Amino acid sequence: MNKPVPKTAFSACPHDCPSTCALDVEVLETGKIGRVRGSSDNSYTAGVICAKVARYAERIHHPDRLLKPLRRTGPKGSGQFEEISWDTALDEIGERFLAIEAEFGAESIWPYHYAGTMGQVQRDSIHRFRHAKGYSRQFDSFCTNMAWTGYVAGTGKLAGPDPREMAVSDQIVIWGTNPVATQINVMTHAISARKGRGAKIIVVDVYKTETMKQADIGLVIRPGTDAALACAIMHVLFRDDLADREYLEKYTDCPAELEAHLQTRTPEWAAEITGLNVEAIEEVARLIGTVKRTYFRLGYGFTRTRNGAVAMHAAASIGAVSGCWQYEGGGVFHNNGAIFQLDKSMVEAHSLRDLSVRALDQSLIGRILTGDEAALCGGGPVKAMLIQNTNPASVAPEQDLIKKGFAREDLFTVVHEQFMTETALMADIVLPATQFLEHDDLYRGGGHQHIMLGPKVIEAPEGPKENLFVLNEIARRVGAKDHPGFHMSAREHIDWMLKASGYAGFDDLMEKRWLDVQPGFEDAHFLKGFGHADGKFHFRPDWGRSAAPNKPAGSPMGPWTVMPELPDQWDSIEAADERTPFRLVTSPARSFLNTTFNETPGSLKKEGRPEVWLRAEDAAAYGIEDGALVRMGNGRGAVTLHARFYSDLTPGTVISEGIWPNEAFPDGRGINTLTSADPVAPYGGAAFHDTAVWIRPVSNA
Repeated sequence: MNKPVPKTAFSACPHDCPSTCALDVEVLETGKIGRVRGSSDNSYTAGVICAKVARYAERIHHPDRLLKPLRRTGPKGSGQFEEISWDTALDEIGERFLAIEAEFGAESIWPYHYAGTMGQVQRDSIHRFRHAKGYSRQFDSFCTNMAWTGYVAGTGKLAGPDPREMAVSDQIVIWGTNPVATQINVMTHAISARKGRGAKIIVVDVYKTETMKQADIGLVIRPGTDAALACAIMHVLFRDDLADREYLEKYTDCPAELEAHLQTRTPEWAAEITGLNVEAIEEVARLIGTVKRTYFRLGYGFTRTRNGAVAMHAAASIGAVSGCWQYEGGGVFHNNGAIFQLDKSMVEAHSLRDLSVRALDQSLIGRILTGDEAALCGGGPVKAMLIQNTNPASVAPEQDLIKKGFAREDLFTVVHEQFMTETALMADIVLPATQFLEHDDLYRGGGHQHIMLGPKVIEAPEGPKENLFVLNEIARRVGAKDHPGFHMSAREHIDWMLKASGYAGFDDLMEKRWLDVQPGFEDAHFLKGFGHADGKFHFRPDWGRSAAPNKPAGSPMGPWTVMPELPDQWDSIEAADERTPFRLVTSPARSFLNTTFNETPGSLKKEGRPEVWLRAEDAAAYGIEDGALVRMGNGRGAVTLHARFYSDLTPGTVISEGIWPNEAFPDGRGINTLTSADPVAPYGGAAFHDTAVWIRPVSNA
């Protein structure tokens, strides 16, 4: 007897903003899902997705998934909970929030969220909830601040050449990202160019990643030195008459000043800073200057340092000096965020937004919950939280402070989650959440050009509820200001958002699956002028002005007044010293996405265990053996994990891949115990890849 053929439904991956892959999902007769595949009909996804999403059945049908609302019965963090009904849970939340507001004011309640889902409705409806009550706002600082600010400082707009043009490039420079692990579709198009056109792939990173292993040329540099490499490349372009002077005169603000400034930024100067040899810098600079169809794919990794915005701006400036923007298959790309123009005023209730309400920095959550006056923006303490789509007890910096804050008995914490995460363990009420195939949502791909529909594909198990339901029900119980958005389904929100943005609406997108909104060639390549008022690419950014217009009230502003006036190496990083001689980079793991997937058997098996990678020569000086258990720490705390010798690093650099569950570490303390929450210039943000540490054998720790 023939087995029944599974039905195929479509969706979009909700987990990674650059990729947001188009998916084909097998739906079995049992109502469960089978294999998940990339859609071959989508011109960017092109039939390829990462292995972790292909195994999504492991996650959505995981036996440890949360299925019932829970109330804490033991000490915080004990894991002692009792099952309660949804009505009981929601009523208790409403009562506690109202009582806390009455005693401490609305700003004492902080709805906290991030990007566990990239859905425009399920993720962002929390803003409507906060605005309708005047609860504390959130300043987002985990991911984009330094990268977007640095890129827009040059281009004036968060957009760039069609990412599919990588396939018609003659050379692709992949800088500060490991797409084999994090953005597999970048490799799809880059490898296509290599096969079809003989294109070279050049990779710049701080260790020999899986992406660099597939490159023609790999440059391994010291963390935080990207701007020095960029300046030396531009020096060679000017020195060897490889700069496009006609383009520079027409499209840039101060090319003569830049050329004069770079005269001392030689390959020899950069070699001392980056750890590269002079010949490697010269070779890559000549290739960039002579291969006009060079496509720069600039990632987020190299910007998660204290000088990250400056580094991004310097790297983006290379394309303006070479003039590669003019050519199909050429230019500089980071993110397409500005092209989508989705009207989110309904889902976020912009009409109720009060900008005088403080915006608390999500990265400073540890300081906020332990009463730091500056982090609290001069206001009162946070007494209650509603947390959706993020796991701050693992992913946020300064973990020791966070754990201390969540342990407060006077803090009422509600976590709406899919699994019993470290954050959920510290909650008073835990609510089970749906996963992306169990609700409707709308997505957009920052790394490409598609607005994508993710309709409900299967029924959720009895118990889990979508974000929209939870927010609307709590809003009703706490007497939130009425707003039409509280009375709309997810599909109605999607329809409203699309139509308000000039698109046809939900039914049309249900038929088409996605909308390609890529601007035309001249717009995407800024051949009609860059996004600044003068139409020029700015080598001389006004860091204060570029950051300030969108700065939420009460959010941090870094020391932008001391940032370099022109592209340059800015030594603002957390430098190694005698006490902390190593520089730690906390890179993404291939089988995890932050803490998503670190609960699935397939991902855990592939990743193995938490490790720190370091050179054997560095290890020998401290008596560290390959595979040994070590302690790694700094003034913020210490963690225990295994050492692994890895040769393809610069001296003094160490790597720890992935955000493992805290319980995977022998002492229960995760890697973000070591990272700092200090806001960086010019617009805040956490420098996750910029950490000085010591490492010792456990016997000596």
